Amino acid sequence: MSVSKISGVKISGIASAVPEQIRTIFDDMKVFGEDEVYKISANIGVKSRYIAPPHLCTSDLCFFAAERLLHEASWKKDSVDALIFVSQTPDYRLPATSCILQKRLGLSNECASFDISMGCSGYIYGLWVASSLIVGGNIDRVLLLVGDTSNKLLSPQDRSVALLFGDAGTATLLEKSAHAQPMTFVMGTDGDGANNLIVPSGGFRKIANESTKIRTERENNNIRSDEDLFMNGAEIFSFTLERLSPLIRSVLDESSWTVDDVDFFIFHQANKFILNFLTKKMKLSPHKVPIVLEKFGNTSSASIPLALSSSLHEELCNKELRLIFSGFGVGYSWGAVALNVGPIIMPDIVFVP
Repeated sequence: MSVSKISGVKISGIASAVPEQIRTIFDDMKVFGEDEVYKISANIGVKSRYIAPPHLCTSDLCFFAAERLLHEASWKKDSVDALIFVSQTPDYRLPATSCILQKRLGLSNECASFDISMGCSGYIYGLWVASSLIVGGNIDRVLLLVGDTSNKLLSPQDRSVALLFGDAGTATLLEKSAHAQPMTFVMGTDGDGANNLIVPSGGFRKIANESTKIRTERENNNIRSDEDLFMNGAEIFSFTLERLSPLIRSVLDESSWTVDDVDFFIFHQANKFILNFLTKKMKLSPHKVPIVLEKFGNTSSASIPLALSSSLHEELCNKELRLIFSGFGVGYSWGAVALNVGPIIMPDIVFVP
């Protein structure tokens, strides 16, 4: 695994935004039936998700989170040296959504802006890249925008994904600080699993056409097209069990921490069964592993900062915590970071119409 230790960078603020529109398991029952929905919900732990309507993109959610956070942190917009947008649901194939957000947020023309196409591990990669920019160059402040509107990628008639994913956007402020505790990153990749969580058509490997849009019945009576998200749940589950425990042990060892040193473990909110299984396997206290799936679902790259906003708001606003973040999934890609966070600026979650 790739290991990086970065000193001199702190997280100064985190904000999250979700759409106002909510979908519950009772809405899902109208499509899949009561028995089927209760069975799936009991396994994955999701009872509601916030769903972006057609006019609302990931960039919109990140914009509202960023506006609120920049205001409450009293950061002047011309003080932001770089903007990073991490998502697999950008506004366009081109230009980069980060360029659009730079203009929309009113940031300086001297602000470097670029996109990173990552999903479940995207927040960890974003923190890693942003922190590396700060320590490696003449950059003092970075605005990291991370989120996905995964529901725009899936078929509402595919039970393997339709009851799982929610939409969200987040903003994180990082800045240079001589007194900041070091961050320890551990990263890994196994592209052999790329086809187990994929939208097969719509890119340039398989260009969209009339036939790729047609939804047909697939395995287990699921209905989707080649332009819809496909997930092989069994393979994703096996990958998670294989990779996550060694990942956490590695980041603990590299940071010279023990399990008892960590205040909270914030995992990508994949599904409740996986998180509970791993909590028991690694002998972690359930109190130290916040789970917010019930309300928000799996929000892909946004799930870690959204979990922080939802479950650790009071703690992070008032004191420093030792935390481990871990993201894992699509790619396959995984990453973890051990870091100290707090006190920080953390507005209430923004609900976007």
